[in-house]
Amino acid sequence: MRTLRDAAADADVHVGAAVDVDALRTDTDYRQTLAREFDAVTAENAMKWGPLADGERGYDFADADDVVEFADRHDMYVRGHALVWHRMYPEWVRPWTRSAADADRLLRNHIYTVAGRYRGRVDAWDVVNEAVADDGGLRETQWLDALGPEYVDRAFEYAADVSDADLFYNDYGADGLSAKADEVYDLVSDLVARGVPVDGVGLQLHVFDDLVPPADVAANVERLTDLGLDVHVTELDVGIGEAVADREAQAQYYHDVVAAAVDAGADTVVTWGVDDGQSWLPPLGHGEAPLLFDEEFARKPAHGAVVDALSE
Repeated sequence: MRTLRDAAADADVHVGAAVDVDALRTDTDYRQTLAREFDAVTAENAMKWGPLADGERGYDFADADDVVEFADRHDMYVRGHALVWHRMYPEWVRPWTRSAADADRLLRNHIYTVAGRYRGRVDAWDVVNEAVADDGGLRETQWLDALGPEYVDRAFEYAADVSDADLFYNDYGADGLSAKADEVYDLVSDLVARGVPVDGVGLQLHVFDDLVPPADVAANVERLTDLGLDVHVTELDVGIGEAVADREAQAQYYHDVVAAAVDAGADTVVTWGVDDGQSWLPPLGHGEAPLLFDEEFARKPAHGAVVDALSE
């Protein structure tokens, strides 16, 4: 059977997976599957500020370096994730207790340190992650409190200072046509219009309750690419349960949504994990067996469906 990597090469797109560093280090089957099947990786948690932190203002890059070095050895595209987020940051950061000038220095120094370290080795960064609130407007976060809406601009500007990667805004619930998708579209449209250095949008596409119609995904991708932006599907998984009833329905949805996104102009598709045993969805009750490989790394029907979608 053809690999995902073979099919992606023929389609001139990247197909990737989020990487769990512990599995990467300890599980031979995991490493072999990742290298054989995918040509792109995202650091699942290793590049977030909290996991990177080593004491106040210190960094431990061992986990992140392992992901990047694995990608180097296997000629893989690297997505860095994520420079600015309202979660998983060190407790000592507490930007809401700081002056605007101090919070800005904190933000700048973090981005300069992390994005600067991987200049030339990370191909795309999720610079700002999940900044749009589910009910509209910017999410109330410590960064918004400290710096106001301008923190989004500054994050992209600081990343552009030190990185040659493509710079992305990434969010969930904005994959198809919805009020939140419109909010994200308005946000990035405004960034583009004002010359803020944003290069693309990441659509997470976690599916575990309601199916996002593939045609709506395609329409959203098209309107974002019409702005001159790249579009990546960044965190795709499809839990069996409320959204899809069984493996066959899961495979059909994977086929349809990947085909729709790629045909509309998305040039990278990343699943949020390699195998079902590493997925974050089942422990939270968000459906079962959501990925392309089962817990023993056997290819599931969804694997063949994605290969077919990329081969058409």
